[in-house]
Amino acid sequence: MTRSKIKISIIVPMYNVENEIARCLETLANQTQKDIEIIVVNDGSTDNSKAIVFDYMKKYSNIVYLEKKNGGLSDARNYGMKFAKGEYIAFVDSDDFVDYTMYEKMYNKAIETKADYVECDFYWSYHLGKNKWKNKKDVGIRFTNKKEMMVYGRVVAWNKLIKRKIIKENFPVGLLYEDIEFFYKLIPEIKTFAFVEEPLYFYVQREESLVNKQTFKTGQIFNIFNDVFDYYKSNNLYDEYKEELEYTYTRILLCSSLKRISKINDNVAKEKLFYETWQNLNTKFPKWKKNKYLKSRSLKNLYIRTVNSKTYKFYCKLI
Repeated sequence: MTRSKIKISIIVPMYNVENEIARCLETLANQTQKDIEIIVVNDGSTDNSKAIVFDYMKKYSNIVYLEKKNGGLSDARNYGMKFAKGEYIAFVDSDDFVDYTMYEKMYNKAIETKADYVECDFYWSYHLGKNKWKNKKDVGIRFTNKKEMMVYGRVVAWNKLIKRKIIKENFPVGLLYEDIEFFYKLIPEIKTFAFVEEPLYFYVQREESLVNKQTFKTGQIFNIFNDVFDYYKSNNLYDEYKEELEYTYTRILLCSSLKRISKINDNVAKEKLFYETWQNLNTKFPKWKKNKYLKSRSLKNLYIRTVNSKTYKFYCKLI
C-alpha cells in the first residue's frame, strides 16, 4: 500500500488484551472503507496479544505492527502517530470494537463536507456473557461552532476522524485525563467539522478497566487543565475562550471529577482531593457562578448552581 493511497491511519494501542484484541482487529480489518492502515502499537504486553496480532497480519496486509517499552496509553498513541501515513487519523482502544461501516461513513462525510474533524455517536457496551451484549446509545449534542464544541463536545479520542495535518499537539504522557488535554488543544486547529449521526463505536465497559480504578492520581485533572490554560494563553486564545474554559472546568470538577474522587478507597486522600477541587475552582475562576452557560436549564447545571461552600461539603458526602 503506497502512501498516497492511505486515507485513514487507525492507531490501536495494545497492552495485555489477549482476550479482546482479536474482536477489535476483526472489526477493523474488515472495514468497508478500503485504503486504510491499522497501526497496532504493542506497549510492552506480557501476554499472548502479540501472537494474535501476528496471526491477523498473515491474513491482512494493511496491519502495521509496532513494539515499544511500556509507557501507557498516551505514549503508545503518540508513538503510533509518528508512523501514520493516512490523510486522516483515528484512534481505537484495543478492548473496544467498531461497526464494519464506521470509517467508510466517517470518511465519506469528511469528503462530502470538506471537514477536517468528524465524530460519530457510540454505544456504552456491556458484555453479558456467551456472546451477548447490552448496548446503551450515547448521542451527543450537535454543536455549531468551536465555542459550543468546547462546552458540549464529547471529550474522547476514539469516536473521531481527524485530519492528520491539524494535529499539532501530542497526548500528555504519564497523566490521566489525556483525552481532555488532547481535545481542547485540538479545537483551535479545527476549521470545519461534521457529524455522522449514528452510533458506530462500541465502548466496552469492564470493571477492571483504568477508568474504574480511582486513586489519588485523580487529582491530575488540575495538571491537565493547567496545561490547557497555558496553551490558550501562550497562543493568545484565552480571552476569546475564557467563558467556555470556565464552564468546562466547573462542569468537570463538580460533576465527573467529583464522582471519581468519591470512589477512592483512601478516605484521607479523598478528603484532600475534595478540598483541593473546591480551592482550585474558586482560585482559577472566582466568578464561576456568573458563567453564561450555567443559565441553561439542564439538570446538570441546576445541580452546579446549587453548589456553594456549605452545600459542597454536603454533596461530597452524598456522592
